[in-house]
Amino acid sequence: MKDFKHSLTIKGTTPDEVFNALSNPFAIELWSGYPADFKLEAGAEFSMWEGDITGRLLEFVPNESLKQEWFFGDNSDPSVAEIKLHAQKNDTYITLRHTNIPDEDFENISEGWTDFYLGAIKKFFEED
Repeated sequence: MKDFKHSLTIKGTTPDEVFNALSNPFAIELWSGYPADFKLEAGAEFSMWEGDITGRLLEFVPNESLKQEWFFGDNSDPSVAEIKLHAQKNDTYITLRHTNIPDEDFENISEGWTDFYLGAIKKFFEED
């Protein structure tokens, strides 16, 4: 099992805008290109990218953080992703910590976070 940490700044955004992009199924579809099944309710299961990502929303603080459990088959230890949002002048600084990623999935998950998840949100907001 491995852990992944990542941080980035999304220019010209507020934490509430980024939180909406992370938690509203209509917004998720805009930046990901795929329908999402996501309910902003602790304990609710979610599915994104046609089921490639599934899990459960453990807890959230509106406009500040999301904590999710990601499902990986028969994993005995929960794989938890925690995203925190911080206002930074006219930008939003994001920190991600994803723990207990199975070794065989680590490369795909870390690339996914960087390029297709948080990277896609950054591109969505910063494109002219």
